[in-house]
Amino acid sequence: MARRVLITGASGLLGRAVYKEFLSDASWEVLGLAFSRASGNLRKVDITSNDELNKVFDDFKPQVVIHSAAERKPDAVEKQPEATRRLNIDATRHICELAVKTGAWVLYISTDYVFDGKNPPYNEDASTNPLNKYGVSKRDGELVTLEVSKDNGVLRVPILYGDVQNLDESAVTILFDKVKDTGHKCIMNDYERRFPTHCADIAVVIRQLSDKKLQDASIGGIYHWSGDENMTKYDMAVAMATALGISTSHIEADKNPSVGATRPYNANVGCNRVESLGFGRRTPFKDGIVPVLSPFVIK
Repeated sequence: MARRVLITGASGLLGRAVYKEFLSDASWEVLGLAFSRASGNLRKVDITSNDELNKVFDDFKPQVVIHSAAERKPDAVEKQPEATRRLNIDATRHICELAVKTGAWVLYISTDYVFDGKNPPYNEDASTNPLNKYGVSKRDGELVTLEVSKDNGVLRVPILYGDVQNLDESAVTILFDKVKDTGHKCIMNDYERRFPTHCADIAVVIRQLSDKKLQDASIGGIYHWSGDENMTKYDMAVAMATALGISTSHIEADKNPSVGATRPYNANVGCNRVESLGFGRRTPFKDGIVPVLSPFVIK
């Protein structure tokens, strides 16, 4: 009998990678939920509607729920705190409550922004201290997930890139708009330290944890997964240009903190719990970024 996994946010950058990863394993029956970009086999569901969620759980009866849907742009969260709360916290609570009723395990996708970035690296049991409303909303979502059931899981991930539909879909790939425009000066932040991670690598870890959970009830609590290359956005921009044979002479470093919502300086996360299971995959940035950006290179 196929195992059933429900994926929220399945049209998003990470959600698409997770959906693809589970579809590659015939032992999983997969239902992906989306809203604004629902297409193909994805089911259009507003997860802030309790009635719509109730119907999904009644119909599909998942054994695993990967809760990836969220408002994830820090500056947008600052401007829309109530809408963010409905999506990042209230919907999370209802999903977890429904999962308890159906006996499903929830893996909540969170962020390294739950940390203040002052004392890295952060292990899974490190104290959280988010600096912006996005980090607060995700920290609160974590608390709800584990409050409803201590058996649930949380996976914190850093800045992500992957197979984007548009360059502005990722805080990494959006840099390429300026990188490829060699006729204009390109000023890139060279202050905050980030650890760019390929969505496909995160998706592998999510499937591995889900596989293991159905064999081992002790799987749960907080996990981290991250790439291990310490880079500023300036470093990423130079790496992109170099990997694609583009001049770097127009790229300049800005040593000041980012404008907008306050970001942690270095929220590097330790990945001991995933690594101790023998799980994980890390694609080197220079290898992962080329196929992602190639469709957007000016011929």
